[in-house]
Amino acid sequence: MKKIIAFACAAVAATAVAAAPAAAAPAAAPAIPKGFLLYEKDAAKKDDNPETNWAVSNSVKARLAVNPCDKAALARTGRVAARTVTFTGVPDFMKVEQVVLYRSPADAAKAVAQVRGALTACGAVTNSGSTYRYVSTRVTGLGDEALKVSGQVYYGKKAGVGGDRSVLVRKGNAVLVYLWAGEYSAPAASDWAVQLRDARKMTAKICAVATCG
Repeated sequence: MKKIIAFACAAVAATAVAAAPAAAAPAAAPAIPKGFLLYEKDAAKKDDNPETNWAVSNSVKARLAVNPCDKAALARTGRVAARTVTFTGVPDFMKVEQVVLYRSPADAAKAVAQVRGALTACGAVTNSGSTYRYVSTRVTGLGDEALKVSGQVYYGKKAGVGGDRSVLVRKGNAVLVYLWAGEYSAPAASDWAVQLRDARKMTAKICAVATCG
């Protein structure tokens, strides 16, 4: 009789184990698929021109492209994935495409707040008789929040050679940047035409990898 009871108990236990739901698999870490950025195809092409260069980085520690105070740690906290595509050309042209994913939309919003703070803290940096000035304006209807930023060398009130124009967008837990830098005169609305176009394209598809709820 004891053997029958023991066998029955074992059978019940086995049935309970079989019926128990399997442990949920750990959620996959956020990632940016290869080829997701707009300029990755161009960066992958063979370039024999010694005066131009493409570089692609997947480092979550990469400096944010919009970085007025030039601080390595700016907007770094909470990152879980990142990709930066950089093109440089002689003599001093550069364009950057950067997509960064954070742990949460709140972390991404904090990152943008840090950028706004840096734009205020380092809005005008004087060196050797010239001043590098940053000016930012809100862009409406683009992501959850967006900025259009200009950086420009000035000698007194006159714009000199050297500047950058960028668009920064946050959508959910993602922050993306499109930047051009080169020989600019005083900022003009047309300076952001390509960056805004690219930012809109990426914002339209970023929710495929970002949390946008």
